[in-house]
Amino acid sequence: MTETTRDQIADQIAAELGHSFDGEIIAGGHYVPLVRDGRTVYLSGQVPRVGTTVVVTGRVGDAVSLDKAREGAQISTLRSLTLLRRALGSLDAVEKVLRVGVFVQCTADFTQQSEVADAASDLLHRVFGEAGVHVRTAVGVYQLPKNASVEVEMTVAAKQNIG
Repeated sequence: MTETTRDQIADQIAAELGHSFDGEIIAGGHYVPLVRDGRTVYLSGQVPRVGTTVVVTGRVGDAVSLDKAREGAQISTLRSLTLLRRALGSLDAVEKVLRVGVFVQCTADFTQQSEVADAASDLLHRVFGEAGVHVRTAVGVYQLPKNASVEVEMTVAAKQNIG
């Protein structure tokens, strides 16, 4: 019996959400989506964009429900995993997820940023197992680019023997 790869798990999660991340992921300015320094890979913040459309927009706690914000965190995380896969050749080349930052555009009285961030953390654990357990920051903010409800950034360690 063949073991399921991390790439297959990520593809399955994307299918469950009803999205594909096959297209190009374009940076919107003079920066790159990721930088690798030795084994450490730093990923720029990703909003819940599918193709050219940000699919979860608005302020959480007002126009956007907790469940919808959690979906946005999952989509943002899957975008990051897509970038990692393209840079490293496979998610199996990731040794450890080190750090995740989750930014939630929310109302002043919304206090469930951690619950939004849990969706990203749970997804990473599902894909990477214990290697997906990380340190994390979850922050409420007034506004995000393109009116996105959520933005996720991360830092991972790649295996030494990969590219």
